[in-house]
Amino acid sequence: MTDQTPYQRARKRALTKFGFYKHFAIYFGVITLLIVINLITSPQYHWYIWPMVGWGVAIAIHAAKAFLPSSEETLIERLTEKEIEKDQFQ
Repeated sequence: MTDQTPYQRARKRALTKFGFYKHFAIYFGVITLLIVINLITSPQYHWYIWPMVGWGVAIAIHAAKAFLPSSEETLIERLTEKEIEKDQFQ
């Protein structure tokens, strides 16, 4: 178990979210560029969909890790609170 201050935990979460924002901005820019290239070079076949979907799955996973609470972290926090409560009553 790590002994991090609330500031350190908050900073870690903020950096994770910032990393997601950067990842999404790059995704948006590259996919936009691929769409333009596709529509200029071969407008009859929309191949840009394949990298958009593939990379989109990675973006969705990154978003889940950045914004959904970690079940392991939540469980550890709940167990720690229970142990603190037990210590207070003993």
